[in-house]
Amino acid sequence: MTVSGNYDVIIIGAGPIGLACGIEAKKSGLSYVIIDKGCLVNSLYNYPLNMTFFSTSEKLEIGDVPFISHGAKPNRTEALEYYRRVASSWQLELKLYEEVVSVDPSNAGYRISTSKGSYDSKTIIIATGFYDLPYLMHVEGEELPKVKHYYDEPHPYFDQNLAVVGAANSAIDVALETYRKGAHVTMVIREDKISDSVKYWVKPDAENRIKEGSIKAYFNSSITSIRADEIDIESPEGHITIPNDFVLAMTGYRPNFELLKSIGIELQKDEMQTPVYNEETNETNVKNVYLAGVICGGLKTNKWFIENSRVHAELIIKDIKNKLS
Repeated sequence: MTVSGNYDVIIIGAGPIGLACGIEAKKSGLSYVIIDKGCLVNSLYNYPLNMTFFSTSEKLEIGDVPFISHGAKPNRTEALEYYRRVASSWQLELKLYEEVVSVDPSNAGYRISTSKGSYDSKTIIIATGFYDLPYLMHVEGEELPKVKHYYDEPHPYFDQNLAVVGAANSAIDVALETYRKGAHVTMVIREDKISDSVKYWVKPDAENRIKEGSIKAYFNSSITSIRADEIDIESPEGHITIPNDFVLAMTGYRPNFELLKSIGIELQKDEMQTPVYNEETNETNVKNVYLAGVICGGLKTNKWFIENSRVHAELIIKDIKNKLS
């Protein structure tokens, strides 16, 4: 396969932090390209259609491009528009819908092979986030098209028997919204109660809907099998089979540890599998390979957000610039 270009830095991940790294590289006069297996800000694109951010718009800004939203906090549509405007304003070099297959040492530094080509680069920044890889239930029938790990909007589930798996914010939001749009909602929850991490203004609503029977909930339970028109649930009541049209598995997401390991990046032997990196430069144990954004937290995906990891871009590019000078 022909090698297309030799760059100072290749950025894997076209989310907000990957874009911020590209902006800093361009400002520093470094040759770069941003590669992503999906669309621009793919994780944000996969958010629910009506989602509103917890953060205010100014905390999501990158590249000195103003982010003006209609409300106090921006929604998904406004965020997608904003980051498209950022990419266009800075004329960022992007390779979208191009998955990184392997990263290997080369004379230039590293050879990055993708689903569409190969590139050489002196340095690499990994800014892949965590939202692309859902935790699977590993049950029979999970591959059926009726099973979804991402939620977009409630309309398709009107008058359908819907199972929602999970007990955290995403699952609770999905259960309440689909119930209020006419779905027949059953929640399947491994724990004995709704998670204490659920937003304090939402938790009582969910508990009351379950208590009154508007939403059926099986606690200390799990789905064991999925078929075209029904599911099996193992619960304290025993083995239960219920009618089912769709399963929304809001089981959470994880970083792409396989990519990190394939490059040689070490993970700490803790339950969070935190990658090893220098907090002053964000360089990993692998020379000239850096981490940016939420990937730095391993499984602790609530440690780094857009607003507190934007600084990674300046930190990393400063170190790369110094090395290549």
